[in-house]
Amino acid sequence: MADELMLEIVTPEKLAFSDVVEEVTLSGSEGEFGVLIGHAPLLSSIKTGELNYTKNNKKTYYVAGEGYAEITNLKATVLIESIEKAESILKEEARKAKESAEAELAGKSKDDPDYEKLKKALDIAEARLKVAEKVEK
Repeated sequence: MADELMLEIVTPEKLAFSDVVEEVTLSGSEGEFGVLIGHAPLLSSIKTGELNYTKNNKKTYYVAGEGYAEITNLKATVLIESIEKAESILKEEARKAKESAEAELAGKSKDDPDYEKLKKALDIAEARLKVAEKVEK
């Protein structure tokens, strides 16, 4: 066990994933970062975006909501608003959601009370589309 990286993904509703992995990649607030066994301790905020991990040399992709990650040399704990597996995303639905969010956001100024909500919807739609394209065959 001392030479393995434990990944735990927790949402407000459930423990979404808990297993040993080879590596994990997260969308941090300062950019994407990867975690391998022996990583230096780190606390990071997580922005909406791709989360993936490698287990048995196979990558699994998710869209993760905002949250936080605590990294130690043997464990990555990810506390996020939501998680969606790439295979469950319908690419066409994600594309339409992105177009709709872009259209709504185009007519708003940053001072508009709905701006942040619409920007967040656009971020989620873009992340869903990006991840759906990665698993497309």
